[in-house]
Amino acid sequence: MKFSKKATLGLLFSLTLIVAGCGQKSASDANTASRGTSVPVETETEKLNVQVSFYPMYEFTKNVAGDLADVHTLVPAGMEPHDWEPTPQDIASIEKADVLVYNGAGMESWIDQVTGSLSNASLIQVEASKGINLLEGGEHEHHQEDSEATEHDHDHEHANEATTEEHDHDHDAEAEAEAGHDHDHGGLDPHVWLSPALAVKEVRNIEAGLAQAAPKHAEQFKQNADAYIAQLESLDQDFKAAVTDSKRKDFITQHAAFGYLAKEYGLQQVPIAGLSPEQEPSAAQMASVIDFAKEHQVKTIFFETLVSSKVSETIASEVGAKTAVLNPIEGLTEEEIAAGMDYISVMRQNLEALKLALNE
Repeated sequence: MKFSKKATLGLLFSLTLIVAGCGQKSASDANTASRGTSVPVETETEKLNVQVSFYPMYEFTKNVAGDLADVHTLVPAGMEPHDWEPTPQDIASIEKADVLVYNGAGMESWIDQVTGSLSNASLIQVEASKGINLLEGGEHEHHQEDSEATEHDHDHEHANEATTEEHDHDHDAEAEAEAGHDHDHGGLDPHVWLSPALAVKEVRNIEAGLAQAAPKHAEQFKQNADAYIAQLESLDQDFKAAVTDSKRKDFITQHAAFGYLAKEYGLQQVPIAGLSPEQEPSAAQMASVIDFAKEHQVKTIFFETLVSSKVSETIASEVGAKTAVLNPIEGLTEEEIAAGMDYISVMRQNLEALKLALNE
């Protein structure tokens, strides 16, 4: 029998009561209080316990927190995060955390149900994409390249109100997702981290959340964020310089992860599949991309690291093109971790791959 994601998560919540029951923080704990009026962590030696959803959130949070927090990633290395679900142990870890950082925009389909089940009233939730104008999923189709980003109503509030920017998400599509469309993002594109300019905004939101959790260290968090943002801004400028005089502005990629990057730098993303890399393209979609590649003489078809490259290879073979990696950085492989790769270095690899493809 196949259980729905909603039923599965409900069972996990029940199991979590057993796993985490005796480990709940008491109301007298120095690190706990009500959300928004919490007694912050102020001890000199104790670090913040920060749980983050997946790799980009880890990278951004670790660079802001420095040595002032222990940062733990929920989605394991090498796992595609779109269809990941928390275990009872994961939920117990979130229950005990001081801060939870997640991307939002539908990337973590489990977030509302999990956080709604928690009894840790002092948990500070940082939605990193808060304040960013989100793209509709349909804006990734190459025949809709001129569509504009829109803002969406967000029917629940989070504790990281310290940021001055506001945005709302429409979660009406979540009912459909819970009914069985497990890879749907509610019609929104969550891949904001792939634009270095928008990554800056995510870093600032994370800084605000950490400062709320530990006000005594707010200045250090700001200094750390400023230093990391300088790297992101340098990366942003390098992307702008690379595409200014490129021979072409279009690129074909495995799934529609690069809409924000394309929009930021005046490029045209032509995705083979939709917002989830696990989504199989239809025959009509395959034919459309093949026709586009032939008409525009595309010589490189991009694939990514955490999912099969079979579809990209099929199209490349059909049109006489080669394949290359364009990494959506939804997670690092064990090999990338061993090589000391991080968000900045992977994005620079993406930049070099795009420069070659846009000048063939």
